[in-house]
Amino acid sequence: MSKQIPAITQNLAASFLPRRPRDSHKGLFGTVAVIGGANGMLGAPLLAARAALKLGAGCVHVGLLAENAPGVDLLQPELMLHSASTALHLPGVNVFAMGCGLGRDMVAQKLLHDALNLEAAVVLDADALNILAQHPDLRFLLLARKSETVLTPHPGEAARLLYCKVDKVQSDRAAAARELAQKFSCGVVLKGADSLCVTRDGKIYINKTGNPGMSSAGMGDVLTGMIAAFIAQGLSADKALLLAVHLHGAAGDALAEQGISVGMTAGDVTEWARWLLNKWLSNS
Repeated sequence: MSKQIPAITQNLAASFLPRRPRDSHKGLFGTVAVIGGANGMLGAPLLAARAALKLGAGCVHVGLLAENAPGVDLLQPELMLHSASTALHLPGVNVFAMGCGLGRDMVAQKLLHDALNLEAAVVLDADALNILAQHPDLRFLLLARKSETVLTPHPGEAARLLYCKVDKVQSDRAAAARELAQKFSCGVVLKGADSLCVTRDGKIYINKTGNPGMSSAGMGDVLTGMIAAFIAQGLSADKALLLAVHLHGAAGDALAEQGISVGMTAGDVTEWARWLLNKWLSNS
C-alpha cells in the first residue's frame, strides 16, 4: 500500500504554512470553538483547545457540557470557556471542533445536528463520529453542507461509520478511507500507524511520521485542535489536514528522539508541534 500511495513529506506540509504580515492581529488568524466535555471528560476539549491556540488560531473558545465545568482553564487562561450551547452560537467562529468528550446523549446529538447546519467549517472526532454512525440521517446534513468538513476516525470509529467490522477496515485501510470520504463528502484521516488522508477531491496520502510512543490518551484530541487551528488561519481543509497529520506525528518523533518513548503525553505533543511549526517557518 505505502508504495502506491504518495507520502506526505515535510516539504509538502511546510509549503502550506501560513505567512504572517508584520501588521498582524488576532483577528487575522481565525476563531475556533471546541465543543465537548461532558461529565468526566473535561480534559478532551481542553487538550484540543490548547492545541488550537498553540498552533496559531487567533482566538479559541471552549464549550463545555459538564455540570461542574470550570469558568477558566488555569493552565491556559487565554482560552474562553462557556457552556456548550453558548459556544455553539458565538458570532465570528470560523471552525467548530466537535466530539472531544462530547458524549452521545440527546443533548450531544442536538449540538451536533445544530453544528452541521452552521456555515462554519467543522472538524468531527470521537463521539461526534459515533453519533453520526448511530444516526445515518445526519449524513444528509453533511452532504448538503457548503462549508468544509473533516472526519478524524480511528479504525473502530471508521468501522461504525461504514457498518462493518474493524478487521475489514484494517485489511484495506485505503479502501475504507476512500469510502468514508466519498460517503460523507468530507476530508478524512483514518488514524493509526501510517495514517491515511483523503482530500475532498479524492486524492489519498499516507503519513509516515509518528511512533508507538504516541499510544496514549488525548492524542486524537490534539490532532483535532491542530486541524481546526490551521483551517482558522486560512488554509483549506485539505491542506490543514495534511499539515496537521504530518506535524502531529513529527512532534511525536521529536519526543522519541529525546528518549521519551514511554509516558509521552498529548500535551507533550502539542508543545513539540508548536516548536517544530516555528522551526519549519524559520527555515522556509
